[in-house]
Amino acid sequence: MNEKEWINKTKGLLKAELKKKSITYEVLVEKLKGIGIEETTENINNKINRGKFQAVFLIQCLTAIGVKKLNIED
Repeated sequence: MNEKEWINKTKGLLKAELKKKSITYEVLVEKLKGIGIEETTENINNKINRGKFQAVFLIQCLTAIGVKKLNIED
């Protein structure tokens, strides 16, 4: 895969986990606050739509929404 495809895969993975749990970006902001991470809805929207966020942000989001296992295969 090229870089754009990796970016789309990463972005899609996080969006899919949010959708599975019916979590909006606004709710994600609150859940992140619960684990001590300060973000705004606008920042989250920009990061996720760009798809070029750090692995730390991905793990923070997945932890905040309660993801215990992640399948990265298509």
